[in-house]
Amino acid sequence: MQLLALTPAEIAFLSLPAVAPDNVHARFTHKLAMTLTARLRLPVQARIDTAPSGFDPAPATPIWQPDGALATLWLARRLGGQRVTGAASFVPKSLLLTLDAALAECWLDTPATSLPPALAWQLSSPLTEATLAVRLPLQATDMTRWAREVIQYGH
Repeated sequence: MQLLALTPAEIAFLSLPAVAPDNVHARFTHKLAMTLTARLRLPVQARIDTAPSGFDPAPATPIWQPDGALATLWLARRLGGQRVTGAASFVPKSLLLTLDAALAECWLDTPATSLPPALAWQLSSPLTEATLAVRLPLQATDMTRWAREVIQYGH
């Protein structure tokens, strides 16, 4: 049996540098871009951004804060749209569940000993630019408990 040659996309993926295991933000940035690219069926790039400050006390579970552009892009692409027009008036639950699953998988792959209060990204695709942030629990044990529940029960 002869093996097929790797495609340029596969070569590019395999050539990516390994992300340091102790940096949750960098590891999840890579996972986030891959997940959104797959689900939206278009290339999405994620760049680490400065997390918003002034949050209320740390939540017990991660709380996502996608902007309207991301919600609209998600709805348009998941419904088969090729363009992004208008603005979504709500954040689709399927987007939040997808983000939860990706974060939970990334966390359980290599848990960190400490967490920042929040993470944020600038997202870019051929159709739009968007921002995304997530508030995190203070304790790594709370994060691990949440991640196991997400994986086990699918939320």
